[in-house]
Amino acid sequence: MGIQDIIEGKKQWRAHTARVKTLPPDYRIVCQEMQKYFFKVGPVDLPDGPLLPGIVDFFEEGVAAGKGVLQLIGTDVAAFCDGLIKESRTYADICQESASRASGTTEK
Repeated sequence: MGIQDIIEGKKQWRAHTARVKTLPPDYRIVCQEMQKYFFKVGPVDLPDGPLLPGIVDFFEEGVAAGKGVLQLIGTDVAAFCDGLIKESRTYADICQESASRASGTTEK
């Protein structure tokens, strides 16, 4: 990764956080909590992928439709997040694979 990639990544992140800040407070809180969750267990391609901008798009549409954030995603935010990344390779998967290799077992 070169310096230009880092600079571009920072620009994209700043633009993303600026969009999140324009959301109503309830949406903003949920969006920030989802981001924290994804950064802990989320997909390996999270920084470069469409997931976070797609969530903001989805939330902006919900705001425009006059819906509450929990009307869109339900009351179990973690389950909603897990549903979004169920087909993605996550850091948790990598840790599990590493632990399995270290212990000499393989997961089937």
